[in-house]
Amino acid sequence: QVQLVESGGDLVQPGESLRLSCVASENIFNFNRMGWYRQAPGQQRELVATINVGGVTNYADSVKGRFAISRSGAEKTVWLQMDNLSPVDTAVFYCTAQILSRNYWGQGTQVTVSS
Repeated sequence: QVQLVESGGDLVQPGESLRLSCVASENIFNFNRMGWYRQAPGQQRELVATINVGGVTNYADSVKGRFAISRSGAEKTVWLQMDNLSPVDTAVFYCTAQILSRNYWGQGTQVTVSS
């Protein structure tokens, strides 16, 4: 059973940065794609950023230029660097990993941006 463990969520002020981490229980190159989604209160879960096995990245328009996804096979970790955060980024952030048509999810980490 694949396990994904997120960390790094926190309460920050507008304009500050955070880096989220997602540690997988197995070799991350076993997955077709890994990424981050987020869910704000009362909203549907939405894609933030993904990286596929070949290293191709994809970002939601709302985070382009502010967020960056990266990974390390040796550490079995995917990161999400988030800069210039704003209150609209407040959400629970979830790590996801896909093998063929099956998706695995972490438990989520809370990011709150408030002055």
